[in-house]
Amino acid sequence: MRRSDVPLRHGIRCALFTLLALPAVLSAQSRCAEDAAFRALDFWVGEWVVRSNGTVVGTNRIDKILGGCAITESWTAQGGGQGHSLFYYVPAQTQWRQVWVTQNPAAPGGVKEKRLIETLAGGALRFQGEIPLATGGSYLDRTTLTPLDDGRVRQHIEISTDGGAIWRTTFDAIYERRGT
Repeated sequence: MRRSDVPLRHGIRCALFTLLALPAVLSAQSRCAEDAAFRALDFWVGEWVVRSNGTVVGTNRIDKILGGCAITESWTAQGGGQGHSLFYYVPAQTQWRQVWVTQNPAAPGGVKEKRLIETLAGGALRFQGEIPLATGGSYLDRTTLTPLDDGRVRQHIEISTDGGAIWRTTFDAIYERRGT
């Protein structure tokens, strides 16, 4: 075999492997839409106007991506601040996770990771994570998403600086579908 044939044969093998694996990848993606575990956040999917105490505080767009295997969140605050999340389900751990990033990642809560810790009455989902501080230490951060009977969603964000004994609300808002 000539040396010039080696890269060609390697390239052909890689292309063949990719073609053979593609149906399995596509099949796995389509299964996400059929698996109830991947639909836990469907109530939150849509375009929203977000109000706190009756005042518009921002807009949020929640989209299913990758054939229903993940969800993205695109938040825009009334003052122009932005944040983006990726929610994904880990089948081997039977758990949802969230990664949140803003344009100010150095600020407390500017970047955070949470995991689903509890499903509450009425289909509400509670995510929780730990926010590290630049000065050392950390605090707990949790979000509860509650589907309301009228199609709206309540998002309640709380923090605890004492390991979860006392929780303080930092954000409490109602999501109303845009155009309704």
